[in-house]
Amino acid sequence: MACVFTSCDSNRVFDEYQSVPNTWNKENVISFNVKPTDSVTPYNLFVNLRNTNAYKFNNIFLIVEMVNPNGKIQKDTLEYKMAEPSGKLLGTGYTDVKENKLWYKEGFVFNEAGDYKVKIQQAMRERGKVNGVVNLEGITDVGFRIENPTIQ
Repeated sequence: MACVFTSCDSNRVFDEYQSVPNTWNKENVISFNVKPTDSVTPYNLFVNLRNTNAYKFNNIFLIVEMVNPNGKIQKDTLEYKMAEPSGKLLGTGYTDVKENKLWYKEGFVFNEAGDYKVKIQQAMRERGKVNGVVNLEGITDVGFRIENPTIQ
């Protein structure tokens, strides 16, 4: 059975999660260290989120920062849909925990040798309010995934 499971996910290059204790504080930056071995192949990059029914928003705003080995920083503010207009949460899973695989970059080439650092921070705001949500409820895990799209 393990062989079947492994073969279904053969395009995975990196896939790591970090747990979020109770709530995701806006100052809590989740970091991943990545050391690619290939500087030619284009990869697909994803932010993965696990959330429960306690997540009360239809979307999520994230600030994702990638620090290259030379210190150059690429910083993006991203918005993802997390629920249907009816309020039904999107994602996969049969229990109250849903997993969302969210596109970050397509065809990204790690063209510098060395360590890359990916930092993910929540940037949610409630409608009509200036200050952000300090403690975001319902997110249980934050992940980062790299896939080789050429492997099938």
